[in-house]
Amino acid sequence: MAREIDPKDTTRAMAYALWMKAPNPMVTFFKTLDVTNLAKVSRKRKLKFNMLLDYCIGKAAANIKEFYILPVGDKLMEYDTIAVNTIVMNKENQVSSCDILFSDDLKTFHREYMKYTKQVAKTCQDRDLSEDSMVIGTSAIVDTEIDGVVGMNSGIFHNPFLFWGKYRKKWFRYELPVSFQFHHTQMDGAHAGRFLENLQNEIRRLK
Repeated sequence: MAREIDPKDTTRAMAYALWMKAPNPMVTFFKTLDVTNLAKVSRKRKLKFNMLLDYCIGKAAANIKEFYILPVGDKLMEYDTIAVNTIVMNKENQVSSCDILFSDDLKTFHREYMKYTKQVAKTCQDRDLSEDSMVIGTSAIVDTEIDGVVGMNSGIFHNPFLFWGKYRKKWFRYELPVSFQFHHTQMDGAHAGRFLENLQNEIRRLK
């Protein structure tokens, strides 16, 4: 469920005043993650690497209250739930968008992920949960290694977004550079940094 809130009643009042009408309010952080454990769990449990990463993204964001608000148009909206978006190659060899409601239970998240990504691939119809959930966007360019991505400011979509490419083998470990783009009204750099640290910790804790 989404509802409009008064910025003056939130900790984002100053950020709203400063950044809502800024020419480019989007900020991008870059971080290299150690995804060795993620790759091991993926192989051991025969689960998709990107599904596991999406799960860790949702888990890393779930306890940061700034992820439950989002500037939409000129309004500040508050949400009860978080969803993670993934890009799906559909049957026409084009890309479609699929939102997966985050669940703290990996089995539930995996079941929903597999169900709806297959549905979107088959129907070529996007699955959009943005009316009810704050959606974290993701985009994986898995055919090549990339150092980072700077997203655009569309002026329409203000959702936080993560980009990554193919993970890299470094000695006996795997590394993955990621880019995290966010709207400065939604969060400050300290919140973004905490999210990225949470993400690394969730990847290491995954079993």
